Amino acid sequence: MSSQQVLNIHPVAGVYLGTTAAKIKKNGKSDLVVIELCKGALTAATFTQNAFCAAPVTVAKENLAKHAPRALVINAGNANAGTGEQGMNDAVETCALVAKELGCSPEEVLPFSTGVIGENLPMEKFAAGIPDAMANLSIDGWKEAGHAIMTTDLVSKMVSRVIDINGASVTLTGMAKGSGMIHPNMATMLGFVATDAKISQECLQKALTDAVNVSFNRITVDGDTSTNDACTLSATQQADMEEITDSNTLNYHVFAEAVSEMMTELAQMIVRDGEGATKFVSVIVEEAKTQEEALKVAHAVALSPLVKTALFASDPNWGRILAAVGRAGVEDLDINALEIYLGDVCIVRNGGRAEEYTEAQGQAVMDKTDIDITIWLNRGPVYETVWTTDFSYDYVKINAEYRS
Repeated sequence: MSSQQVLNIHPVAGVYLGTTAAKIKKNGKSDLVVIELCKGALTAATFTQNAFCAAPVTVAKENLAKHAPRALVINAGNANAGTGEQGMNDAVETCALVAKELGCSPEEVLPFSTGVIGENLPMEKFAAGIPDAMANLSIDGWKEAGHAIMTTDLVSKMVSRVIDINGASVTLTGMAKGSGMIHPNMATMLGFVATDAKISQECLQKALTDAVNVSFNRITVDGDTSTNDACTLSATQQADMEEITDSNTLNYHVFAEAVSEMMTELAQMIVRDGEGATKFVSVIVEEAKTQEEALKVAHAVALSPLVKTALFASDPNWGRILAAVGRAGVEDLDINALEIYLGDVCIVRNGGRAEEYTEAQGQAVMDKTDIDITIWLNRGPVYETVWTTDFSYDYVKINAEYRS
């Protein structure tokens, strides 16, 4: 279902990316990226909530709490997760290798890894690869970096735009990777966005956290949350604009909206590139009492293997959707008050199949590649959307052969 984008990538002043093939991946493709940030740049980040968070996540959190980073280093092919004390030492050493080349403190480097869990990093490949990557540093290095961070991804995922903030041109460019082990808080995804905006650390972090919550935390492919998820937003302060220091201003809202739109676009690219995916599915819950309730219902449908396999088969088996809604755990759910739609076709009303529904109507919707499933709870003012995929034969094949 994935298709490669032809995209105009806008370089971000003060951001330089270098890529190399360090042979960490078994296929020999590019797998190591260094991103250098200019002095004065600020970085915000969000990380996985998995208790078995990978060593680079722990080190990145610790380093970010001490310094504004001068560099990010990303490898694909090895997650450095479930690797104990050796994994921590390797993540620290990775930072030291970058710092030596850049002439900064190791604590000014944030490490990120993605790939197979439970294997130690091949540090000799990092020792050789990091200088190679840094020799290739370029303000135009985004496309090469976007390919290098991929694992089971079929296509790279990049978004770039220039926005107007009170007459000033501000650039935002970002990339993400992710295809499987995708579920909120966060997923097997890495995201790196940079901007030349002048903005305070507090406003930068708020913009990122709010954007991630409605984008990367609203996607699911298979219900598995990874050990390595991270998303960063770096601001180089290079734009000719008034600094954003107050999140209640119009300038902040313009910036934050652009960040949110970018993150949502990247998140949806991850779903469209979901392992083995043939469908892009929006599960929309309307008129819930609370956000928690809306997300319970949306995830019950989006995570149901029976719903997902019916989607793959283009089978309008609406009873599977009804059953998923019913077991979502909504307190005092009035099944006679809710309605369920496939596209614009009502399939459930008054506790059962809608009188006007026909199999042909349902089939016409299920034959599409992009499908909306909308559940009207009719019990409150809250709505939420979760984006997901079907389950195909290829999903099983890809994950069965992942380490081979």
